[in-house]
Amino acid sequence: MLLVAATACSSSDAPTPDAGSTLVNASDVPIDGLGRDDVARFDDGDALFDLPFRPADGLGPLFIRSSCSACHAEGSRGPGLVQKLAIVEADGVTPAADQSALPWGHTVREGMAAGATTPITAPNRPDVKRTIRLGPPVFGRGYIEAVDDAELSRLEAEQAARSDGVHGKVHWTTFSSVPNPDPTFGSLQTGQRVIGRFGLKARIATLDDFTADAFQGDMGMTTPMRPTELVNPDGMTDDLRAGVDTDQAHVDRIAFYLRRIAIPRRVGLTEQGAALFAQTGCATCHAPTLRTRANYPIAQLAGIDAPIYSDLLLHDMGPALADAQTDGDASPSAWRTAPLIGLRFAATLLHDGRAQTVSEAVLAHDGEARGAREAFQALSEADQRSLIEFTSAL
Repeated sequence: MLLVAATACSSSDAPTPDAGSTLVNASDVPIDGLGRDDVARFDDGDALFDLPFRPADGLGPLFIRSSCSACHAEGSRGPGLVQKLAIVEADGVTPAADQSALPWGHTVREGMAAGATTPITAPNRPDVKRTIRLGPPVFGRGYIEAVDDAELSRLEAEQAARSDGVHGKVHWTTFSSVPNPDPTFGSLQTGQRVIGRFGLKARIATLDDFTADAFQGDMGMTTPMRPTELVNPDGMTDDLRAGVDTDQAHVDRIAFYLRRIAIPRRVGLTEQGAALFAQTGCATCHAPTLRTRANYPIAQLAGIDAPIYSDLLLHDMGPALADAQTDGDASPSAWRTAPLIGLRFAATLLHDGRAQTVSEAVLAHDGEARGAREAFQALSEADQRSLIEFTSAL
């Protein structure tokens, strides 16, 4: 079961360790155990996350949203979204070899600033496939960054030996940013081959790169890690703020916050629900815990079993969920297993919000997840209800 959404909480009867906030209904809060100074820095990053940028700050020339929280309100998913475009073959799914009708890329950017006059929109032609992606939650992202690379390689090898068609893949991608001068969370170099774990197709390896990428791609805000404005129809190479729009400290302050957002406390996780989650095969991809590396710089997240309910691997989910987008080595039908964190805060599920309920999301699973879907369908109504209640409490 590969629900492309997320949630998290915990209780005394939970089958996985408690994690995150001790407040049951809290979401956008820091992990437990931080000192006063770190909580103050968390609050500082949280405020920056909510801060809208203006043209005078370097917004644009083209942009999708003007703040981080526009796509991740209170740390949850949406309401902002990204529209993607692709030229497809007659089947409506396969990307065409010729994508020249999209000279400015595969992302719609309709916001304009700094004198831009031409947005990036979809060409009016029948072979253009338009899809949407909702901004995923950012709860518990420090836990995800902390997961040991060896855990992902182990899961990939274990799944390769399975006979049920579930064969998740580590998404090896290329670090394409300028290195962060602060090597605390890694000293990745431009062009280095790394394991992706962030983004719906796992194309980003670290949370500082995730932040810089979003600044550039969503807000048109350049940073020292991503110093170049994206190509645009007006040929603009700068905006109202000459040069790089914001400094590395701004990226690091946001990343500090992202690394320390709690997994919302889970309540109502029953042993029966956990057993059904495993019995149906949901736990194969939505692995309840992954071990974090012992030397992760945040002590509270180092050397623990992180209850993220994901293997962070790419899985082929079948043509119905394909979006005609390739992302590195990720095919149009390949998606990273969504961490089931903060699910109860999400109004819709799956990458594009097409599912209104957990049941609808499960029934949309196909490809490698078809067996889990069929196992769910074979359950009695009472067991289906127990499994849905368990999943909804994550």
